Amino acid sequence: MAKNENWFSIINIDELDSPALVVYPARVRQNIRTAIDMIGDPQRLRPHVKTNKSADVTRLMIASGISKFKCATIAEAEMLGTCNAADVLLAYQPIGPKLSRFVALIKKYPATNFSCLTDNISAATQMAAAFESNKITVPVYIDINVGQNRTGIAAGNEAMQLYIDCAQLKGMRPIGLHAYDGHIRDIDWNTRKKKCDEAFLPVEQMKQDIMHKGLQEPVIIAGGSPTFSIHCKRENVECSPGTFVYWDKGYSDLCPEQRFLPAALVITRVISFPEKTKICLDLGHKSIAAENELSQRVYFINVSILKFIGQSEEHLVVETNSDHPYKIGDTLYGMPVHICPTVALYERVYTVEDNEVKGEWKTVARDRKISV
Repeated sequence: MAKNENWFSIINIDELDSPALVVYPARVRQNIRTAIDMIGDPQRLRPHVKTNKSADVTRLMIASGISKFKCATIAEAEMLGTCNAADVLLAYQPIGPKLSRFVALIKKYPATNFSCLTDNISAATQMAAAFESNKITVPVYIDINVGQNRTGIAAGNEAMQLYIDCAQLKGMRPIGLHAYDGHIRDIDWNTRKKKCDEAFLPVEQMKQDIMHKGLQEPVIIAGGSPTFSIHCKRENVECSPGTFVYWDKGYSDLCPEQRFLPAALVITRVISFPEKTKICLDLGHKSIAAENELSQRVYFINVSILKFIGQSEEHLVVETNSDHPYKIGDTLYGMPVHICPTVALYERVYTVEDNEVKGEWKTVARDRKISV
């Protein structure tokens, strides 16, 4: 894509209310091509849809040859089912009501091969019983804890026994290992690679151990966005980046080796001047991910540096010089530092083509429930 310093500018911006989330489909398509180029084979890509939560983006990926996906919620899984995605991993261990919803989902979308995670025999036994009673056999991946310390079981004898035990349960079929290393976030790529390789080594060893037991070669699903540039070079490993379709300021800074383009921005306007040096924007907690500290929530790409001094539900107050050029109604284009939770704040995104808002995509899977 040719370099365009004014790529973000919207000609008919006066027709778009703010705050709003806008997406540039040409850049989304380019990011999909870049991901495929990096890995070499779209069949080794299993993008996580938690970032976009969009049937429109999913269809763009399917049209590019991607057939496997990963998700975190039943709604995201159902969104993928409505798109006739061939292979969907619910990267979660469904228990309680989520388990019954997962079963209902599998029955409603038989054209999609659904799978899920497990990391302990108690949950696996409950899951298998539910699957068997509904006369289905569900592929499962053992969730391996490689240092994230959020879910999973450490690779080794206990994990090996879990894999074997799951193979004996009616209603489920262990087919692989899932290893998410989202804790590895070093800016220096060599350091990041070293830590990634060290964390992945026990997973590779467990794969060999499974095969030595005479079991089928397990599928390995590894990594997220920060380690995508590392795992994509491993043969026979599926990779699960998600942020790449929209990208954001956080990963632009963390992963400069990945040539993805920012493809989603928040639109905000100047609405008040509480003091000569203070500007109030209509970009509150409800409009931009607010889990980071105040200065690390949004990066404005069309204005000089502003100092963020306060944010509430509907407002963002920034400070500048007393001779600033800003006027009421001025539009600012912001790159989210963390796009994933930002997308979840918007029921729809507005699509910008040829520098003009021309349509919209519903963020259908931001809801906790679609129909199942």
